Amino acid sequence: MADTERAPVVASASREYSTAGAYSADDHLRFLPERPKQSRRGPFARDRARVVHSSALRRLAGKTQVVGPDTDDFVRNRLTHSLEVAQIGRDLAPALGCDGDVVEAACIAHDLGHPPFGHNGEAALDAFAADAGGFEGNAQTLRVLTRLEPKVVDVVTGAAGGLNLTRAVLDACTKYPWPRGQAPADVSHRKFGVYQDDLDVFGWLRSPAPGLRRCLEAQVMDLADDVAYSVHDVEDAVVGGHLEPRSLADPDVVERVAAQTISWYLPRVEPAEVAAALSRLRRLSAWVGEFDGSHRALAALKDMTSELIGRFTGAVERATRSEFGEGPLVRYDADVVVPRETLVEIGTLKGVAAVFVMTSDARRPIYEQQRAMLTELAGLVTARAPAVLEPAFAVAWKAAADDDARLRVVVDQVASLTDLSAVAWHSRLTR
Repeated sequence: MADTERAPVVASASREYSTAGAYSADDHLRFLPERPKQSRRGPFARDRARVVHSSALRRLAGKTQVVGPDTDDFVRNRLTHSLEVAQIGRDLAPALGCDGDVVEAACIAHDLGHPPFGHNGEAALDAFAADAGGFEGNAQTLRVLTRLEPKVVDVVTGAAGGLNLTRAVLDACTKYPWPRGQAPADVSHRKFGVYQDDLDVFGWLRSPAPGLRRCLEAQVMDLADDVAYSVHDVEDAVVGGHLEPRSLADPDVVERVAAQTISWYLPRVEPAEVAAALSRLRRLSAWVGEFDGSHRALAALKDMTSELIGRFTGAVERATRSEFGEGPLVRYDADVVVPRETLVEIGTLKGVAAVFVMTSDARRPIYEQQRAMLTELAGLVTARAPAVLEPAFAVAWKAAADDDARLRVVVDQVASLTDLSAVAWHSRLTR
């Protein structure tokens, strides 16, 4: 292909910086006291292990990323996506001077709160729980980490303490550090990171934070999520037959991608910027312009994803280091700097996946059926609780102080289900 551009690979220029002593004693604290343990691992590595061994993580294997995990053997699910996010975050963290275990734990944990059917299920549960504070996957993740996942119990009150992660790791997991309705002007009002009844632990983990600012490790997690999402969803779309790469040269398709990108992801960019970003990406030497499903084509596609990840993370590393200098950068020492061209390229790839997969006419009826089924299931569980609840949720339901608290327990139960178990529960409860 003529007029090619080789993407930089981040590993070729990266240095790693020791974070020994960069994190304070407060960063290592846990919300609930625990007995000291003899371990060769540090507290952040133990946090990573707690997330890896959690039942909530295992359930992500049965939850939708973009299309259902039962559609074919290639498509990504929430678990494989989380592992890919963790790999990207783990590579970038030491290059930026923050702790790899903190970032990796946050990356692995970042989607633990997602319900069945991905963002489609999230919308259904948000509407269902509107009178009790709504539903948001990131707020649910905090709830899983600090309350729902069984690991630690408060020895004084007997209350569930979730995984009882360190302050630094919990803060790194907090993508939207504010309650519902308090989002800054440049973020969707639908995004929030904590429910009202989880404000105690939220206030504790955010106690050193300046306002609504996210810690550096959370920003690295968020970037890794965006990079993985943008690159791998396009790969899935190509292999799944939803996207023919040559179609991206069609001006009408470019116009559709620009409109979708601006509508969903980048409201402050111009269509010409999206078109220019897509043109730059298509000129990369590793860009796959044709795909026939052969082993050679699959290998080329995988090479393209690697080049894109290196291109994006390399640009961010250089920009961040240019702004904040060398050496360790942890917590609130710095912010991730994403060059505008990189931001638009990532958003454009997300727009491509949105056009060819998420908003395709073929999938709209499926999305409507999923939302209707999950809404009906939540209503059935509400009507028959606590009898139909799993034992841990039944105990929480009986201990709940009011109807709103009981509804939150029902939502916790439904959100914990995989796609297939949600369908099975619905089938059983509607017999």
